[in-house]
Amino acid sequence: MATSDSSASYRMTEGIPGTLSTAVREHLRKLCLREFPCGTGSWNKSRFLPQTWRAWRDLVPKEEETVSAGEETVEALLGLVRSKHSPWALMKGSSAEDHFLRELAIQHPLMIKDTFFYSYFRSLRVVDKGVSLVDKDLLKFLKLEELVLSANKIEEIDANNLPSTLKVLELYGNLITSMECLCSPAPPNLQHLGLGHNKLQGPLESLYVTSRNWPQLVSLDLSFNELTDLQSMIAGLSTLKHLRLLVLQGNPLALVPYYRGFIVDSLARLCVLDDITVSPSEKHQFRGLSIHGDLLAREAQFLVTIGNVRGVIDSSVLDPEPGPEGPFISYSYYVTYDFVEDEDGERNVLASTMAETHPDSALAEMVEPSSSVEQLDEEGGEDQQEVLLEDHHGVQRQTRPARQVRRQRIRSESPEVMSKELSEFIAEEMNQMAEDSGESGITDMESETTISIRSAPLPQSVDSSEELSKLRPRIDPRLCPSPGTVLFSTVRKPWTDVIPCNYEMKHTLKELVRVKNFLLAGTTVTIVEEKILSWPVMPTPVESPLPAKKGKGDKKEKEKEKEKEKEKEKGKKQKAEEAAKEKDKKGLKKKKEPPKELRQDPPVLRVLGSGLVYLEPLLAGDSAVTTVCNFGVIRTMESDRLTHARDSKKIKKVPKKEKSKMATPAFESGYQPEPLTVEVQIQLHQYRSVEEAFLSLLD
Repeated sequence: MATSDSSASYRMTEGIPGTLSTAVREHLRKLCLREFPCGTGSWNKSRFLPQTWRAWRDLVPKEEETVSAGEETVEALLGLVRSKHSPWALMKGSSAEDHFLRELAIQHPLMIKDTFFYSYFRSLRVVDKGVSLVDKDLLKFLKLEELVLSANKIEEIDANNLPSTLKVLELYGNLITSMECLCSPAPPNLQHLGLGHNKLQGPLESLYVTSRNWPQLVSLDLSFNELTDLQSMIAGLSTLKHLRLLVLQGNPLALVPYYRGFIVDSLARLCVLDDITVSPSEKHQFRGLSIHGDLLAREAQFLVTIGNVRGVIDSSVLDPEPGPEGPFISYSYYVTYDFVEDEDGERNVLASTMAETHPDSALAEMVEPSSSVEQLDEEGGEDQQEVLLEDHHGVQRQTRPARQVRRQRIRSESPEVMSKELSEFIAEEMNQMAEDSGESGITDMESETTISIRSAPLPQSVDSSEELSKLRPRIDPRLCPSPGTVLFSTVRKPWTDVIPCNYEMKHTLKELVRVKNFLLAGTTVTIVEEKILSWPVMPTPVESPLPAKKGKGDKKEKEKEKEKEKEKEKGKKQKAEEAAKEKDKKGLKKKKEPPKELRQDPPVLRVLGSGLVYLEPLLAGDSAVTTVCNFGVIRTMESDRLTHARDSKKIKKVPKKEKSKMATPAFESGYQPEPLTVEVQIQLHQYRSVEEAFLSLLD
């Protein structure tokens, strides 16, 4: 809205993008307060007398029974802005103030001036308008009591530009890093301050929440920032005599188990904490906790529980019966999830895990912090050269320096790029381990068995290394932990219709900022099938001694041969009798038992289902997240029919005719396979009484 009596200072900031005054003027311009059907024009000019020689009271429109030709009545003009189907109607979601201004511009268009705005409005809401600077033109609003500047791009506010009449100030969803800018000086009559979803951090913020800066403050919202020191923050808040409502959830300091009890006992006048009323019984339960607050550990405690897994396909029924030479196939199933760990704890968990599974792997040193990577690079140019290794067959194979080059690249990139590179590097290292183990398994099989199936010879040159890598199985990236987390898994269980995991793990973490970031990202839960192929170990052939010369001992040797033949005949008769007895027992074919000595191939892992579990409710005040992850149906009618047929043989012997009549209708009519699901619960531990908090000190 461009007016002739706008002040010069307003014109100075009118064209500056990002200022509050520019956003206000742009919003008023979009309301079209001086265009049809608002304002003055040919549609209502006869309603007003000339403005040159009339007093102010004469400028009010006079009631006339009739209007001139081509003009509209006030009621007709109001109908144009009130009707939902009118092209002059406001858009959905417009505020009540916008509707009021539009109707005022029709009824009293001569009142629409800057002086009216500055002296009339008590509330100003500028939300999501890209405001980054609160300029001094805000001081022109003489009666402003409420200022809402949420969802903008404000990093700092000059408190000198805030009217002293302010009682409510909301700055949610901005980029403010410190409250210091609001305290030089702060509005003296402010009663509510909303700074949620900003970037407040550091222990010094407790110095700016005292009664010296906010003597009349009743309500304070600092939710979803980066505040970590609960004790110092409560020390500053305890000086606010009028504080009755406090919101601190979403901060790292709210993750400690004594969070609510410590605040309730420290701030006796508090009525509402995190939108939950503080009851007298709650005050009694935590009485005395604030005295020993410094002794309590500043750490978060989580309990992860994984229950039953349902809907898993039984892959063993689809495999053929093993022959005498194998392979003997076994399946097991487990659930994995990633969880954040402290830097020291993460290092220890990864090192121990990799030492148990892959003692010669480079994955353990890869996930170490950058300091260990630097040490690897400082060890010299040996890692940068290509090395020829010789296996026990005498065949030379060439290793590529890709991992060393990748380590240098990870160290030189930015943190964001480094996390992405790190996850890719983990997958490559695990793939390399699979390749190494696969190669070792092949060489062992060729050296220990006499039967081997060989394909056409592949090129052995260095140029074909990429083609060879494509032929090898790759590790699913979902089996790798996310950057900054550690992968945990349940115990491997055999297949059943309902696989009980019965898994519980307690996580205790001291780095609260990392914990908050992890909760915002969530955890990935994965159901994995592990397939292991076992092969019989063939005994090495023993060289028979050379035949001795015929002499005096020929008769003794002939006698020994006759005795051996008799013993063989007796053994054959005994075996035939035992076989006849076994056939007479049940009449069922007995599966061939695998030999005692087996050599196992590296496990083949297959992801059956994977999904993200959102953990943000734990930051918003919920004590636990309980969910059933549904990954869809992976079973088939064929696999379920085979599983049912196998299980029916184990349960009871039924004639074949009756068995076919009982089994087939169950699958053909209304077949509804059960989806793949897993029960997951992640609980944030919170003390329920002062006794429970003190007992934790004894542990």
